[in-house]
Amino acid sequence: MSPTTWTILICTMATGTIITMTSHHWLLAWMGLEINTLAILPIIAKQHHPRATEAATKYFLIQAAAAAMILFASMLNAWTTGQWTIMHLQNQQAAALFTLAISMKLGLVPMHSWFPEVMQGSTINTALLISTWQKLAPLSIIYMTSTHLNLTMLITLSLLSTMVGGVLGLNQTQTRKIMAYSSIAHMGWLIMALSMNLNITTLTMILYIMMTTSMFMTLLTSTAKSITDLGLAWPNSPTMLVMMMMVLLSLAGLPPLSGFSPKWLILMELTKTNLTTISTIMALSTLPSLLFYLRLAYLTIMTTPPTPMTTQHKWRHKPKFTKTMPQLIISTTMLLPIMPLMQNFIQ
Repeated sequence: MSPTTWTILICTMATGTIITMTSHHWLLAWMGLEINTLAILPIIAKQHHPRATEAATKYFLIQAAAAAMILFASMLNAWTTGQWTIMHLQNQQAAALFTLAISMKLGLVPMHSWFPEVMQGSTINTALLISTWQKLAPLSIIYMTSTHLNLTMLITLSLLSTMVGGVLGLNQTQTRKIMAYSSIAHMGWLIMALSMNLNITTLTMILYIMMTTSMFMTLLTSTAKSITDLGLAWPNSPTMLVMMMMVLLSLAGLPPLSGFSPKWLILMELTKTNLTTISTIMALSTLPSLLFYLRLAYLTIMTTPPTPMTTQHKWRHKPKFTKTMPQLIISTTMLLPIMPLMQNFIQ
């Protein structure tokens, strides 16, 4: 793909997201989502590989169906209220249909089956875009309509996403699929925060994007597409593999790393509202996710193979580190002491 085409597609994708985030009219928000979808489709299919073509087709069908559901929900709401403003989502059927459409766009359970397959069929760079930037536009719409949505439906979707995302990630060997199920589980935590406190939602989204970006950048630098590649990447760059282990533990939500803070705040908010059972289920649902994160960290650091072995080694090219990787890794692992300051800043 030529640099000009790449620049046009990235600018178009960013424009669609910005249109959706800044619009107050349902048709403008829908138009931004469609622009966003059409811009990333050539990026997914640029490899001209059957898996990439399959991923682009699945992504197009799911996103088009979700956008049509959003358009139908907005028309149903406008029919009953006479308002095309996003803030006036007062029809209960329209709100339920809109929640299902956004869940399909975000890859929440039970509309999650397309997400790991699309991630696996894309490159690591494209998978990073799908799991971070492409979630901003749907999250901005559900952020604006959060006060009119069904609370029980949101909590149910978040519980299912955290549990299923952790369990289904246990038997995966491909790093992109593992990150896909990790994203599903994190989206469950984010939707749970959305049903309670918008400031915690913003903080959770910022930390999720930072952690996911730093993890994908380390995978891209080490060219690790499977667990086997991670086990053989130690001679390439030992320092980067140690940092990858810290990022994995932060994604798992272990203290004293940055990833512990959003889960801690969400569980504390659930406990304050006397939702002890839900907070217990959410805390226990992180254990499967913790297991496959620890498995990746163990394979990354503690299983350096001996020299005489039958496994084929990769070429030891000099890794190309990006300038933003140290800052991202530091933010991913060391923000917990200044978390009260960040929370006050977001408020």
